Amino acid sequence: MFTDSDFDAIRPYNDSEVVETIGRLIKEEAFIRFSQQLFPGFSKEMIVKALSEVKTIKEFQSNFIVRLAQHIIDHTTKGITIDGLENLDPKESYLFISDHRDIILDSALLNVMLHNNGFETTEIAIGSNLLIQPWIADLVKLNKSFVVQRNVTVRQMLTSSKQLSSYIQYALNTKKSSIWIAQREGRTKDGDDRTQQSLLKMLQMSGDVTFSEHFKSLRIVPVAISYEYEPCDAMKSIELYKKETEEGFKKTPKDDLRSMIKGMVNEKGRVNFVIGKPISEMLDVIEEMDDSRDKFKALADLIDYRIHKNYKLWPDNYIAYDLINNTDEFANKYTSEEKDLFLKHMEKKITSDHGDLKRLNHIFLEIYANPVKNRMELKKPDFVLDK
Repeated sequence: MFTDSDFDAIRPYNDSEVVETIGRLIKEEAFIRFSQQLFPGFSKEMIVKALSEVKTIKEFQSNFIVRLAQHIIDHTTKGITIDGLENLDPKESYLFISDHRDIILDSALLNVMLHNNGFETTEIAIGSNLLIQPWIADLVKLNKSFVVQRNVTVRQMLTSSKQLSSYIQYALNTKKSSIWIAQREGRTKDGDDRTQQSLLKMLQMSGDVTFSEHFKSLRIVPVAISYEYEPCDAMKSIELYKKETEEGFKKTPKDDLRSMIKGMVNEKGRVNFVIGKPISEMLDVIEEMDDSRDKFKALADLIDYRIHKNYKLWPDNYIAYDLINNTDEFANKYTSEEKDLFLKHMEKKITSDHGDLKRLNHIFLEIYANPVKNRMELKKPDFVLDK
């Protein structure tokens, strides 16, 4: 039987560690500056006073994280909607697997919506590559985040994957805590959301029962996250362009930190979450497949099908599709004013200073157009019974 101490290297902090951790944070000038960027008008004294009163993880989330997220919602979005909460039992724990568009916000905004609707917040998977300063690790672990090891050797990867798989199983079924994890390593840069089979193979490492029984025990819930304006659309476009044009280009830790901050402060327009039905009934059908590779592919296809089906398409998505394909196929989905606004948004974000403007604009448009393409090509897997 596992306990928290078996996962000290990766687990979130618990209540007994809150006071000591906050003591470290409020002495860290970089954390104070970070907080003031997100809470303009808050003095250092105000931030220190608010955090010094926190004694538990729930208090930290309610008094700091939820307030921060609500500030982001109020100042950088035109509102957030969530559908599908009727698919969840508030007394049950789930493994939420979602598309991944923003480093911090995908899980943070989902947790706010769950919190506001009477559900417990999730634990959050976060890559070790993002923990570039000790204070960042402290902050995210206070916010119920657990660490996914990145940039390790093949031997280390096997060990860390087994530990991660065991922790997720432990959190779901012993701690009774829900989990959020992205469907892929890193954000999707081009708007084409796909579940990596390697993620599903990692999840099975902790199983000593059949494929069907194990994944039923995880209670997977596909989640579709859709931003009207991707908060880091320009940064993603420039990054993809540099990968094409600069040999050996690699992001730096500073780039990741900049993406985290920009994601929180940049405009997002409307944001929508759709909570899918827990995946269980189709697992027995998948179990009948002979090849394990077919099973993992089938499960990945099912998650993708549910996400693509539930993804909220905004006017911007249809505008981008028509622009990139030189068509007016979806002209009835948007107005000329909405098209002008989107073009002005792109012109503001992408300039010739970043490189070849035609290619950059094409990459930018793909971010918004690919979800439409995925919806158009949506094909229900043969074994799926739902409509």
